[in-house]
Amino acid sequence: MSDLRLVIFDVDGTLIDSQAEIVAAMTLAFAGEGIAMPDRNAVLSIVGLSLDESFMRLCPDTDAAGRGRLVAGYKDAFAELRTQDKELGPLFPGARAALEVLQAQDHTLLAVATGKSRRGLDKVLERHGLTGVFHSEQVSDHHPSKPNPSMILTALNETGVSPQAAVMLGDTTFDMDMGRAAGVRTIGVSWGYHPADDLRPDILIHDFQALPDAVDQLTGSSS
Repeated sequence: MSDLRLVIFDVDGTLIDSQAEIVAAMTLAFAGEGIAMPDRNAVLSIVGLSLDESFMRLCPDTDAAGRGRLVAGYKDAFAELRTQDKELGPLFPGARAALEVLQAQDHTLLAVATGKSRRGLDKVLERHGLTGVFHSEQVSDHHPSKPNPSMILTALNETGVSPQAAVMLGDTTFDMDMGRAAGVRTIGVSWGYHPADDLRPDILIHDFQALPDAVDQLTGSSS
């Protein structure tokens, strides 16, 4: 299986522009606890982390029980927003076409490493017709929060791909740090929720059209 390569995708801020539904769900969660919500930039800065870790960073003075209620409130709000038939989390331009190009390559496998829950990821994949596209799907339910490399290491193990033949694609420093910790190369995207200058990836791309070539450069193989 040494000729296979693996492209690992973050979801929020990389594949999906989910900031509207994240901010809306955070607003409802904080309102439910009667706590003032941090500003939008602070909320977007924690996208990609597990919910427990996110609320520890956003409200460090709140006790564990309060953070637990915020986590539950966020999940409930997110689920409620999804039932309202609103398109709050569209795919970024070019994402679907890039996935199709990579998916058509016999030597390329695709994976997801996301701070979303299993339930949350399933909803996103179903909504966008991406169920079954990814060979490995790693979610926050089963791993420590990013940037711990657990999700990437598990994806490598499940697909049988070596770290040298894998890349992590993401929009946050958490994604880049996770990739480096797992020994894989990193591709940063400039359209996400962390400033591009903070990412320090092996390659920074500004649109999805550049992704296949970036993968070729970092894995030493071509389509």
